Amino acid sequence: MTEKGTGVAWAVAEETVPEFAAWVVRRFVAYRHHVLATLRADGAPRLSGLEADFRHGELWLGLMVGSRKALDLRRDPRFSLHANPGPGTDLAGGDVRVSGRAVEVTDPEEVARYAAAVRPPEPFHLFRAELTEAVRTYVDAPHLVYESWAPGRPLRTVRRTSDDATLHPR
Repeated sequence: MTEKGTGVAWAVAEETVPEFAAWVVRRFVAYRHHVLATLRADGAPRLSGLEADFRHGELWLGLMVGSRKALDLRRDPRFSLHANPGPGTDLAGGDVRVSGRAVEVTDPEEVARYAAAVRPPEPFHLFRAELTEAVRTYVDAPHLVYESWAPGRPLRTVRRTSDDATLHPR
């Protein structure tokens, strides 16, 4: 059992909730650019564009040297990454985000292996994500379906409608 809040490699999601993990990856690979949320020094959120890469059971974040988001992650590794929702308003495939902690990778061999496979602009900061949560939200009319997974917990699914009595306390 994983301690609550402890991050794990993406491979753990692929092993424990494979269908859900496949949906998450499909949403991220459908578009190149996504939105990363980090924490500024004053605790305020910072939203930045980012290319994310699922490779070898890991979620990798490659960042420009000296970028504010890289400096944010070095100071406070907590992040949330929202998949590009794509064009239109139907959110085909659902809306997906992952959250966790970013661990900077400084081993020259590991960075070189990543650079050889991905060919990012160099130099760059490389972070490996330790996931604490993954969420998918989609419409299955008339319901809004919310699926969430965290290490050590089973996949949780909530189906709601806008006339759900719990949303309108009397």
